This record gives sequence, C-alpha cells and structure tokens, in this order.
Amino acid sequence: MREFIVGRELEQSKLQDLYNSKQAEFLVVYGRRRTGKTFLLREYFEKDFTFFHTALSPFEMADNAELLAKQQLRKFADTLRAYGSLIPGVPEDWFEAFDRLKELILRKSKRKRLVVFIDELPWLDTPRSNFITAFEHFWNGFGAGQHNLFLIVCGSATSWISNKLLNNTGGLYGRSTCEMQIVPFTLKECEKFYQKKGIVLDRYDQLQAYMITGGIPYYMSYFQKGLSLAQNIDQLFFFSDGKLVNEFERLYGSLFVDSEKYMAVVKALSTRREGLTRKEIAEKLSLNSGGGLTEILRGLQASNFIISYTYFGASSRDTRYKLVDLFSLFYLYFNDLPKTHNRSFWADNLNSPQLNAWRGYAFEEVCYVHQDQIKHALGISGVQTEIMPWRKTSTPGVQIDMLINRDDRVINVCEIKFSNGMYTITKDYDLKLRQKVEVFMTETKIKKNPHLTLITTYGLTPNEYSGHVQKCITMDSLFEG
Repeated sequence: MREFIVGRELEQSKLQDLYNSKQAEFLVVYGRRRTGKTFLLREYFEKDFTFFHTALSPFEMADNAELLAKQQLRKFADTLRAYGSLIPGVPEDWFEAFDRLKELILRKSKRKRLVVFIDELPWLDTPRSNFITAFEHFWNGFGAGQHNLFLIVCGSATSWISNKLLNNTGGLYGRSTCEMQIVPFTLKECEKFYQKKGIVLDRYDQLQAYMITGGIPYYMSYFQKGLSLAQNIDQLFFFSDGKLVNEFERLYGSLFVDSEKYMAVVKALSTRREGLTRKEIAEKLSLNSGGGLTEILRGLQASNFIISYTYFGASSRDTRYKLVDLFSLFYLYFNDLPKTHNRSFWADNLNSPQLNAWRGYAFEEVCYVHQDQIKHALGISGVQTEIMPWRKTSTPGVQIDMLINRDDRVINVCEIKFSNGMYTITKDYDLKLRQKVEVFMTETKIKKNPHLTLITTYGLTPNEYSGHVQKCITMDSLFEG
C-alpha cells in the first residue's frame, strides 16, 4: 500500500502522471539491486495489475541455457493463467508467449487503465531465445496502439537495460516513453525510514549506518528496533548466520555472468581510495586491457558500483576508476573479520584505529553522494559547478578531498573530517591546510578565489585558527533536501 512507501515523492508523482495519461505508455525502471524498485511499483499500484510477472533468476541454471529458456516460458505461461488466460500448455517461443499476453489484454475492459508489469526483464533474454525480437514486435505491433495500456518493465542488470532498451539501435530505439532510475535513499529518506520502522538512531549513528548500507532499503530493513547500531551491525555481519554475511557474493552473482571477474575488479579498486587507472587495473589483475575489461568497467559503472573521473586539471588519459558503492567498500574493508568468530566485534572495537580509519574514508564517499546538499548549504544550488578531488602526484601528501569549482569565480577547497565531537584545528593542521591551498593554487594557476571549507559531523571549535575556514558544513546539512 502507498502508505508503506518511504520517500520517492518524484517517482510517485511520475507514476501517477503516466497512469493518468490518455495514451499508451512504456516505462523502463532500472537501478542497482536491492534499491526497492519492485517494492515501489507493487505498493504504489497496490497489486492491482492486469499482469505482473517476475522472471526466474538465471544464475542457478547458467550452465543449461536451453532448460532455462523452457523454464522461463513455462513460468510466464503459469502467470498468464493466474491472471485469466484460458490457453493451456507452454508457449513454443516468445512470439507465442506475447501473443497470449496480447489475447489477455484484449479481453480486459477498454475503459480501464491496464497496468502490465514485467519484473527482471533482462533475465528473460536467454541465449538464442529471440526474446528481444519478440518483445519488440509485441510493443511496436500491438502495445503502442493500445491507448489504455501502461507497460512497465524493470531490471537490475543496468548494462542490459541500457544496451537492449534505452540505447537500442534496432526496433526498440526511442520506443520507451519514460525512464526511471531508482537510486539508493538519501540520508533524509533514511531518517524517514527509521522513523517509520520505530528504530531510534540519532543522526551520528544514522550517518554511520549509511556508510555501511549505502542507503539501500533492503539492508536497512534488517535493522531491529531496540538494538544499538553496534548490536545491529554485529548481528548482520559478524554472526556466522548473519543475514548479510554472504551478501557481497550474492549481489554480484545476481547481476553479472562471470561475476568472479567483476568482483576481482571491485576488490582491486577497494585497495586504493583514489581508485586506479585502466592500466593499473589490468596490471594488478594480469588482465588484457582490451574489450573484456571495457565490458566489466562499463557494467560496473552502469550499475553505479564505480565511477570514472580525472583529477582537477588532469587530461582524459589520466582517467581513474573508483569504487563508490558504500556497501561494497564496507564489506571489503572488513572482509576477513567474520573469521575472528567474535560475535561482538563491532561493539568491542568502536574506538579502534581500524574503525576510525574506515569512518574517515567512508564519510568522504557519503559527502560525494550528497553533493546537492553540500551545494545547498553553500548557497550555490543554482551555480554551475564541477566537483572532484585533486592530488599532486609529484609531492606526496598534497591532496584535496573535494574541490567545488564554481562559475562564480570561487573554488571551495574542502577538507572532510569525521569526528565524534566538534572538530578542532591545531596550529600544525592550520599550517598544513594553508600550505595545501597554496600548492594547489600554484600548481593549477587557477584564477579564482579559494574558499577553505570544512565538512564535518558536529562543527568547528572556535579558536585562533578557525577563522581561516570560510565555511563549515555539518552532517545536519547532509540530511536536508
């Protein structure tokens, strides 16, 4: 039911607009696995579908494509009959399967909006099944002409969605009438989620929870009220039967054929916080830097696990690939810890150097996810900006966490610091900050005003050095908007 949906106001508004449309609509919904795509659609339409089918996961039968194709058709036929189809037996192929769906639609009321939802559509496209050709024929030859039809397809295999639907160069080119990417929750949406579930966590703990879950509703749904954040983390990750102990392998295995190769690239990227160049990835994994690696990187980018970027002022030849999926970063950072058999590892190590180092790293990634909130806090939401890190490779230690290069002739030089209280700038750190800004301005020769900016949890302690900071942004600002 709609009252169970947290956030997603823009998405709900778009769904209602499409539902009220007087023409045939073809909506493509995509996004990282576990973001709640199916939940949103199922709850929004309150299960009032003309047809709702979820494909079988192909990974359990990956070695038997022929059997998988038959099973997909058999299950599709079962769903058709559950929604009123009178045709017995299993279709011979997808052309016949979609003919049966066409027959079902034609028997429904012409005066009612007919919502047809096919979930995990990419899984139906088994080798040599001609699925895409049949689907294309169904929409172009029939669906697009049915003014009361609202077709929704959904998938987590984002690279497939992009190649076969959104950027298809054949008969499906430009045929979708709307696209909707379902992204992880923001911190503000997470706060609403916890409130609705009756889970009491202050913003400091919610921020740490975000560093682990990445705002993925499925992971957050396992948090139990009445437990502290540390107790929840221990139960989910450090109990031998924890719900998320094996999630990393399950996640990548459900998205990619040859998932071991994708996980190998992700693991390599997790070892360098600033990421790796294509050449460094190939050398680290003893891979050919050709089409195979291109496909892996493209797939990981399409699923928003990694990004590509260049340092400020660098050329495209220096493009780096960086792991930004917070859940993967957390999981790999503490990869071997369940083997300690310490069921209270997190609670026992809350102030350990290892956990503090991870918090500092993860907080940077949270800030990059919440760029819009940072711009709003700076009062520059309407100003064109470029946001990226900077590093002077020839001078070790000279790096800037985040640069906000603005069209209004200001560049924010941002230091990102996670702290369990007010952050204090010491004499030595003040000198380091001023030298860092000086090196940056000298090296880049940029003709803009550098504004030293601190992004931290609780704020900045006033002292003789705090005045050098032009703006301090606290974690509360990240929960806005």
